[in-house]
Amino acid sequence: MKNLMVTGGCGFIGSNFIRYVLTETGFDGRIINVDKLTYAGNPESLVDVAEKFPDRYVFEQVDICDAKGIGRVFDEYRVTAVAHFAAESHVDRSISGPGEFIQTNLIGTYTLLEAVRARLETVELFHHVSTDEVFGSLGATGAFTENTPYQPNSPYSASKAGSDHLVRAYHETFRLPTTMSNCSNNYGPYHFPEKLIPLVILNAQAGKLLPVYGDGMQVRDWLYVRDHAAAIWNVMQKGNRGDTYNVGGRCELPNLRVVEMICDLLDEMAGSISGHGSRRELITFVTDRPGHDRRYAIDCSKIQRELGWKPEETFQTGLRKTVRWYLDNEGWWGPLRTQRCAGERLGKV
Repeated sequence: MKNLMVTGGCGFIGSNFIRYVLTETGFDGRIINVDKLTYAGNPESLVDVAEKFPDRYVFEQVDICDAKGIGRVFDEYRVTAVAHFAAESHVDRSISGPGEFIQTNLIGTYTLLEAVRARLETVELFHHVSTDEVFGSLGATGAFTENTPYQPNSPYSASKAGSDHLVRAYHETFRLPTTMSNCSNNYGPYHFPEKLIPLVILNAQAGKLLPVYGDGMQVRDWLYVRDHAAAIWNVMQKGNRGDTYNVGGRCELPNLRVVEMICDLLDEMAGSISGHGSRRELITFVTDRPGHDRRYAIDCSKIQRELGWKPEETFQTGLRKTVRWYLDNEGWWGPLRTQRCAGERLGKV
């Protein structure tokens, strides 16, 4: 993997992955970050990386649906491996406008796979990053395994399910050297402020109301983003070609409890806000999201058993680090809140 293309590297997980690989793994090759720079792509997330590794980090603003542009990057940089993060990923936005999700997540993945298929002599790996949402919703017990049937319930998860199937089909039909990972909900630094945890942190710190969908008892398995980056690198280094690996944080919590924990941490770390004894008083329940999955849980025993990976952060330690990061980095999120995402609700039908 001397010349590693990372798609969507200016996004949340992609930027954390690039930072992890270049600073913590001993990787001595070059990373080519390919990003279209949609509303959620932010080059500011990697300014420090670009300055520290000027000869080993390259940025190319290219749409993954642009076959000609993607082909040029493959050939110009002699790409030998791909880590594919680029995706439209916000469920609420997929309800408001499904088309972009179909285009990027399906057509974009197809375009990349075709580029790899044309270069099988030089590309040694295509790793596809996916989500547990492709499996649908769980009942009160059980967990998703790598063999759980797909049952997506939103346009976002349906588009990711389709891209997963394409990756599997290209491995089986064309013998592309692929690996795939399906992860639970990520959180951590550089998370775009439309998502639950950064949205709640910023709104609670500003003394704004904290809308919670339905009864707030939707359960998610939370995964600290650095742990996820380490898991992906592990899969790329040691995973069996053609295999899928589930990646989870083993931190199941209902959304309401997550919001309450953020309120408590901010009360502790930033002090109380005027007119309220606790930020928990800002919580307000609103109409639930259409098709809102009730519970996700990941069984990540396969990646632990076969590759030796397990999450290092508990939700308590990871959330404290995350809240601290947002308190200390208004220079990163402030312009995003002003110019791209003011925290308004999306996904109404």
